[in-house]
Amino acid sequence: MKFNKATLVVSAAALSLGLAACDGANENAMEDAGEEQAEAINEEVDTMEDAGAMTDAESDAITDAAEDQADAMEEQGEAMDEGTAETTDSM
Repeated sequence: MKFNKATLVVSAAALSLGLAACDGANENAMEDAGEEQAEAINEEVDTMEDAGAMTDAESDAITDAAEDQADAMEEQGEAMDEGTAETTDSM
């Protein structure tokens, strides 16, 4: 059986879309929210860095922390979808 490059690319794309579809609703929602927050923080930090209000190292540290928080939010959403999320009792 002979495959050309286009067939391989289309197959790989279809497989990646199939894998993305495996994420649950909570995981997708938490991932989107986390990415939006991280992007907003990144834009604000870039503006402050450009204005000289912080160093490149400080900017990078804040951006990294925001991305770590976004990853944690995605993991929490995945745990919610799998029913393994820890819950806190408010009583």
